[in-house]
Order: sequence, then structure tokens, then C-alpha cells
Amino acid sequence: MFAAQTIDSTDKPAFYRELATQLKALLEGESDSVANAANTSALIFQMVPDLNWAGFYFLASDEELVLGPFQGKPACVRIAVGKGVCGTAIDLEMSMLVKDVHEFAGHIACDADSRSELVVLLRDNDGVFGLIDLDSPTPGRFDKDDQAGIEALAAIYVAASSFED
Repeated sequence: MFAAQTIDSTDKPAFYRELATQLKALLEGESDSVANAANTSALIFQMVPDLNWAGFYFLASDEELVLGPFQGKPACVRIAVGKGVCGTAIDLEMSMLVKDVHEFAGHIACDADSRSELVVLLRDNDGVFGLIDLDSPTPGRFDKDDQAGIEALAAIYVAASSFED
């Protein structure tokens, strides 16, 4: 049985290295992409301070993202590519770090309490197929250390998971 261990979050790079170690242990031996997304979002939500939402969106088509496993309040189920922070990240094919979502033109407010957002893409050999989305009620919550740390966790998720139909 896996049990998350408390990590000191004052040194973000060290925090994310330890969180990556825990995620690898959590996903070891499991390849189901849905189960792994569920456990990845749960671990992130439990361990990363000051979040009000952590979860996945997957490309259902070239035009639309669909909600995947998450932790937090109920969320928007479908997001058009090019719309909101998540859809813009897919459209631009890049991670997005938004200090204040109220200043992001076209922000989609699934939770009115969210003030900052970090979106990290999921990529495999065929390209981008989804993303990890984190929201915080605190403006400026996320920085480049958070982005690099979550990008590392996304790579662990992709490596552990099978995406065959």
C-alpha cells in the first residue's frame, strides 16, 4: 500500500524531486491511464500547498478538451481548443503559467475562487494529447519552479501509462 510522505515545501526544486519519487512509487506496476491520472491528481492535490483544483483534461478531438480525473470542486466538462487557459495552452502547444486569471483574456471560471493557474501539457510520441491543470485561490501562487516540477510529474505519468485504444 502506498502512503504519501510529508515533504518540506520551502525548497521547491527539492520538494518536486521528492514528489516525483513518490509519484513513481505510486504508479509503479500500473499502466491504466485513467487510474494513473486519478492517483496523480490526488497526490498533487494532497501534497502541493495552496491548491483548490488539480486534474486532467484530455483531447477528445482537434477542437475540444474533455475533463479527466481531478480533485476539487466540480469542473467545466468541455473546453474548446483556443479558449481559456487550458484551450490556449493546447492551441499554442506550451505550458501556461498565469499569475492572475482575472487578467487573462477569455479565462473560463469553473471555480470563481481560482486566482492563479498552471497548465502543463501531456505529450507522447504522437504529440500533445492532454494536460494537467492546477488552480490556486492565491494570485501569483505558481512560478517557474512549480512549472518545472509539474512538467516532471507529467512526464512520469505519461511514461507509466498506456494510451492504447
